[in-house]
Amino acid sequence: MLRWILVGVLTLGIAGVGFWGYQEHQEKNAVLIQAENNYQRAFHELSYHMDLMHDKIGTALAMNSRESLSPQMVEIWRLTSEAVSDVGQLPLTLMPFNKTEEFLSNIGDFTYKTAVRDLQNEPLNDQEIKTLKNLYEQSGELKDELRQVQHTVLDENLRWMDVQLALAQQDEQSDNTIVDGFKTVEKKVEGYAESNADSALTGTSSEEHEYQNLPGQKISQEEAAEKGRQLLSMDNKGDLNVTETGDGADVPIYSISYQNDNKNGYLDITKQGGHPLTLLVNRDVQKQNISLNKGLEKAKDYLKQFNFEDMEVLTSNQYDNVGVYSFLYNQDGVRIYSDAIEMKVALDNSELLGLTARNYFMNHKEREIPEPELSIEEAKEKVNPDVEINEDYMAVIDNDVGEEVLVYEFLGVLDNETYRIFINAMDGTEEKVEKLGGTEINYASNS
Repeated sequence: MLRWILVGVLTLGIAGVGFWGYQEHQEKNAVLIQAENNYQRAFHELSYHMDLMHDKIGTALAMNSRESLSPQMVEIWRLTSEAVSDVGQLPLTLMPFNKTEEFLSNIGDFTYKTAVRDLQNEPLNDQEIKTLKNLYEQSGELKDELRQVQHTVLDENLRWMDVQLALAQQDEQSDNTIVDGFKTVEKKVEGYAESNADSALTGTSSEEHEYQNLPGQKISQEEAAEKGRQLLSMDNKGDLNVTETGDGADVPIYSISYQNDNKNGYLDITKQGGHPLTLLVNRDVQKQNISLNKGLEKAKDYLKQFNFEDMEVLTSNQYDNVGVYSFLYNQDGVRIYSDAIEMKVALDNSELLGLTARNYFMNHKEREIPEPELSIEEAKEKVNPDVEINEDYMAVIDNDVGEEVLVYEFLGVLDNETYRIFINAMDGTEEKVEKLGGTEINYASNS
């Protein structure tokens, strides 16, 4: 009897040790996963901030208004600070990366000093404009190098924890693709120091508010599930998970999700009226069977199906085998930028993969649009004369203080880059200048 008791005690002891070891292992894995996630986030944000900074510098070159240029310089300075912060969160402390940080800091110093002075009385001189052009070219090269590393990280599913280990061991024989990529970036930036030695370097509404357009009666959780099946193109066999927001949400919604084999979906619809705010479907998109234009026609069909009326396409782009489209509400020939909707359509079977309509439901209303004080010819005179204007529209946009203003919208080209320029139709102020993205580089072909 005593022997069986001892056997039982030993068994329990071994089981306890095993459970403790397993728990320790799980906690260690959780810490490693958290660190890896932080590194991945910092790196992808670095790549994003470099993309945005490059575009903002290009936009500054196309500006003709001193009032617009100063806040643009402040924005570039802010982005350089974000990029430097991103670099500081990566496991690169054992690898020299000071040239890149110095380059970013120099851009920040230049743009900050330019922004705080009175550009009306002391505009950019020829040397500073030359410096800005150099920065645009150099930041573009740096952006491309980082995007190449980013493509490799995603394509080969590389881990940043391996980077930290390789740097800590100082293993000269190790072949770490991320480390090699950053060494390439650092070497390229070293060449910028000499070219900048004599330059000046050495010395749509995002505002949150109450939703204005949620017509219809409140729907129940069961009605939300049925509407979710329709919006997600599901049959009655799939299982849906439906939850509702708690108190304090900006707008009461039902969140609907599902998982079927290698496909999952997510949908937010409002309790008031059952309107779709966000829809996302994740699956592998197969070989392209329809054109980008056919995908656009299908996106328009979805807009009609969801009762979005008088929508006008703004952009149409293809990423892999997915069409990405953005639409604006058109009121009497005037494009309303606040009332925007974005959609993703699979180009293998025309399935809706994504929908974002929060801005539309937050801002949409019928507006009293005034008559413009300036003619289109007078507005064109406010545009940088070096920009070749190809298209023009009337539009309503949010200005820098969140007020809706009537503008002339011009699409023009400067140095083979395309820009969207907004001129206030009432007083001629250059409200905004946006650089439009060009053809996406296929980084896979370079690796």
